Amino acid sequence: MALDELKSALPDYAKDLRLNLGSVIGNSELPQQRLWGTVLACAIASRSPRVLRELEPEAKANLSPEAYTAAKSAAAIMAMNNVFYRTRHLLSDPEYGTMRAGLRMNVIGNPGVEKVDFELWSLAVSAINGCGQCLDSHEQVLRKADVDRETIQEAVKIAAVIQAVGATIDSEAVLADAVPAE
Repeated sequence: MALDELKSALPDYAKDLRLNLGSVIGNSELPQQRLWGTVLACAIASRSPRVLRELEPEAKANLSPEAYTAAKSAAAIMAMNNVFYRTRHLLSDPEYGTMRAGLRMNVIGNPGVEKVDFELWSLAVSAINGCGQCLDSHEQVLRKADVDRETIQEAVKIAAVIQAVGATIDSEAVLADAVPAE
């Protein structure tokens, strides 16, 4: 199983990540589509080639073709939206917040899966990308749809662990390839 490959690739100093990876994915109470859509979207958002390579096949096996595409769409649209909306929020000039975005985001209105699933995946990706405005927006939509805080937190935990695993594995790969200074 790819999850075991990722866990074994983690160094001893990241034992907590190894344990957390097993629990947030292996012991998740999320329905399969929500779980694996979150995993796939977060693996993409982590920008870690190894994490994506290891987790994508199992995500694909556990998702319908529509959900697989929608999870990838959530990662793609949030890659754009998180930069745009985080920047508008961080700029001290409030005028930017009143300006029309002028960016196409049709997939949010018609993701090809249940809106709640797509919103949960978008929230998880927004956690990785650090956009507070997007996090608030997606959390409000989920809460209005009667999604409980525990489900939302579970998606955020998946995002946090996948991001940390990717950063650790990629850092170790770079360090292993490092040429000693002369």
